[in-house]
Amino acid sequence: MMLIPLLYLFICISLIILLLLFPGVAHEGTDLGVSLFMEALFPYLLPYLILTQWFIRLTPNHNNSISKFGLYLKTYGISALGGFPTGAATITYLKKSKQITPKEASGLLSICHSPSPLFVIGFVGNDILNNTSFSWKFLILYHAVSFILLIIFYKVIRKDSLPTEQLPMQQNSQNYQNPFTSSIKDSIPTVLVVGSTIIFFTTIYTVVMHSISNFLPNVHNNFLLVTAATLEMTNGLQIAGQLFSNESAILYVLLATFLTTQSFSIHMQVAVIAKGEHISLKAYAMVRVLLTILIPALYYLIFLI
Repeated sequence: MMLIPLLYLFICISLIILLLLFPGVAHEGTDLGVSLFMEALFPYLLPYLILTQWFIRLTPNHNNSISKFGLYLKTYGISALGGFPTGAATITYLKKSKQITPKEASGLLSICHSPSPLFVIGFVGNDILNNTSFSWKFLILYHAVSFILLIIFYKVIRKDSLPTEQLPMQQNSQNYQNPFTSSIKDSIPTVLVVGSTIIFFTTIYTVVMHSISNFLPNVHNNFLLVTAATLEMTNGLQIAGQLFSNESAILYVLLATFLTTQSFSIHMQVAVIAKGEHISLKAYAMVRVLLTILIPALYYLIFLI
């Protein structure tokens, strides 16, 4: 058990040393992260977060099994359209307002987590592949598998879930808070978390890539690809498109893998948001591993053979 804290300590010290060795490169990476967040994510993420938080407050849940599944569907739909981390933000609000239990929150967090269709179709389909065929196939497959998991989770949770006794109190408390105002106030911390993680991991990615090219100039491109995809998904997708542009089968499997696995940047966003409401990440981690194996394998078997 002591190995994990020691590993974190080693990584932290190593990154601090790299930042001290290459302050100029770190500055460039920070500028890139700020630019990426302010120009590409902030204008889209903030309005969508506010609207989804407002929507969930204007459609309160009722204490019966039909509306409970409806709440699950509503949460899944919000996450599917908005992409990460809107699902995590919505689920933390539902737990905070006592509309779902901690066990439900943990399960929904693992299932209601997907890339935005605008990102998959726009960036991956149009910008990387110049063809949206892969994007539509991936989205259909990903959401088909996720929806099956959602139904299984509902069937399992319904057997041992208890009525939410606190729900009337939650509904009454809404009378003293303006839903729109509270939506704005609850959305700001999520946006700050997203911005901070993107800027941090873009900076780390820039410094690490610069260090690798300096210390190991003959390093294999595949190592650079894995490093980029692990730290920040967008860079991994872009590099994969450049390296395997003439090998469509390998490229499609890699894109499906990176879109399903995501990256430390995205997982840190979810972890920070979820830990604010003490939501367990065990189910989230297990489902991520399951989907990372399942989605690329199914994509290959269904669409490439």
